[in-house]
Amino acid sequence: MSQPTAIVFGVGSVRGVGGAVCKRFAREGYHVIVAGRTSAKIDTVVAEISALGVGSAEALPTDVTDEAQVIAAFDRAMNPGAGREPADVVISNAGNNAVIDFTQLTAAQFEDFWRVGCYSGFLIGREAARRLVPLGRGTVIFTGASGSLRGKPGYAHFAAAKAGLRMIAQSMAREYGPKGVHVAHVVIDGGISGDRLQAAFPDRDLSASDGLLGYDAIADNYWLLHRQPKSAWTQELDLRPFRENW
Repeated sequence: MSQPTAIVFGVGSVRGVGGAVCKRFAREGYHVIVAGRTSAKIDTVVAEISALGVGSAEALPTDVTDEAQVIAAFDRAMNPGAGREPADVVISNAGNNAVIDFTQLTAAQFEDFWRVGCYSGFLIGREAARRLVPLGRGTVIFTGASGSLRGKPGYAHFAAAKAGLRMIAQSMAREYGPKGVHVAHVVIDGGISGDRLQAAFPDRDLSASDGLLGYDAIADNYWLLHRQPKSAWTQELDLRPFRENW
């Protein structure tokens, strides 16, 4: 039997959503293309997958805001080598975040957040549609955030980008669902117990907290979305820890 393939964009730390999703699909026997901007981080994810002893992975340095690089990544994903199937899973996980006072927000900062949070989703979504629709199958999952649904003080730049990404996902789902491609948007509503939050709060013991989202639990939901029967597809899923105020 040939090996299925998935490509995950926006992979950073192994202790984060992107890394966890890569490992989750590898555990199901997938060959995972680990696409991220920082070679050292994606190499670590590939090494951990190799240590699992199931599935396989390869690192693919990719700037998701660069059209040519995204297209090249899809070229690789659809031609992953002998014994492997063209990718039927595409995950768009790129994102950045920071609190910035609106009156101090520069045009360059706003554009940078939009390019990472929204424009990258357009590039990935467009190429996914171009490649998967002819196959009549596949799953495309976009990682959203609380800002996808509401703007908070200091987060106008972030919310604008994530709300735009949500609309891309909705439009794609309506257009390509009837053609066999499952498009889903996942709202991550809360802090994630991973390296990014730990770096922001180095003195906080995140491992002991049950008020944060677990990245492995998030990855489980991505796998379940991919495995849903088409008679009951989820277009939007919001995930939050039980203590999150929403």
